Amino acid sequence: MLGAVAVTSATLAPMSSAADVRSRQWYLSAMKTGEMWNVSTGEGVKVAVIDSGVNPDTSSLKGQVLASEVPQAVAYGATEDYAGHGTTMAELIVGTGANGGLKGLAPGAKVVPYRIVFDDDLKDKAERSKTSSPADAIRAAADSDAKIINLSFGGPGGTAEMEAAVKYAHSKGKLMFAGTGNDAEEKNLIGYPAAYPYVVGVAASDESGKVAKFSEYGNYVDLAAPGLDMPGWCDETFRSYCDQGGTSAATALTSASAALIWSAHPDWTANQVLASLIDTAGRDWARDDPSVYLGYGLIRPRKVLENADFSPAAAKTDPLARENATGVLDESGNPVASPTAPSPQPSKDTSGSQAQQPVASEADSSDNTTLWVALGAVAAVLVIGGGAFAVVRSRRGA
Repeated sequence: MLGAVAVTSATLAPMSSAADVRSRQWYLSAMKTGEMWNVSTGEGVKVAVIDSGVNPDTSSLKGQVLASEVPQAVAYGATEDYAGHGTTMAELIVGTGANGGLKGLAPGAKVVPYRIVFDDDLKDKAERSKTSSPADAIRAAADSDAKIINLSFGGPGGTAEMEAAVKYAHSKGKLMFAGTGNDAEEKNLIGYPAAYPYVVGVAASDESGKVAKFSEYGNYVDLAAPGLDMPGWCDETFRSYCDQGGTSAATALTSASAALIWSAHPDWTANQVLASLIDTAGRDWARDDPSVYLGYGLIRPRKVLENADFSPAAAKTDPLARENATGVLDESGNPVASPTAPSPQPSKDTSGSQAQQPVASEADSSDNTTLWVALGAVAAVLVIGGGAFAVVRSRRGA
């Protein structure tokens, strides 16, 4: 078990109507989904969602969950979500939006559900003993034909089994995304599995492109995506959606973005899909000098999809080769050994908060939401507790 594995979302007030749910999905219009869906909806791509389980019977997920494809050895409880978190992630990725449910970013894709134990949510000992470990679930997903593995959870440590499972999934050509964690305001502990080599660490941003206050930072942050003020299931009763935020949601949207691109370019490798997300990410800093807060910038899959002549990177070239070779560094730039720790937690946003600088931008003539349009020059200053200090953009070793 990974150690305190936590989800990366928190609930606020329940929403009163389907209209409230759709109006809170601000990122769909910001990302220009209408234009993207004319090119790709994610059809033909499967995403393994390793989480608290996925309820396939919500109005938005009917016909979207491939429960029969989960290997029997790790199938226990896969369609019984004990927290509501895994179902939310699945809806963010492939939801149809039917009957007022969440509309996914890649509604043409499908999800394959895997259930693991989140310490704070699954307290029944019998259930815990039957539920798969994260390492076993990752290995099972690696052996499936799912192209993408969504890991919207994390903890301040890992295990040799988890690290080996990640390496195995990489060897099988899978693209893995994980939330960096939501404790930046308290501890900013290094989050696993996001910090493992070959896992893409995803930070959370708000509508203006600012990194969330809770979003953990470090040299293992690779990309960023919307992760504040969006709807998700309040709990395991599935009675209503609540206003949520966290790097969990940001991870799900990044997985969905990869699905859109992979569907449009089915012959590309995981390296090429990831490289296209990195190359087109919104940022106002040099590509070779990633931010410790937003990595290579904010995902913009439409920049790949709108260009029919987009030229991918070399199929075997790892776009994160430098990061994967260097490994995780502490704030002093020293290598950090992979620790062992408690069990996973879903990436919960305990702040329910606004975001902080820095901000990512792009040179775009669109008049859409500011996350995706030109923001102008932004000073890289982070304000904490009334004081300010310069944000160090550089995060990688040579």
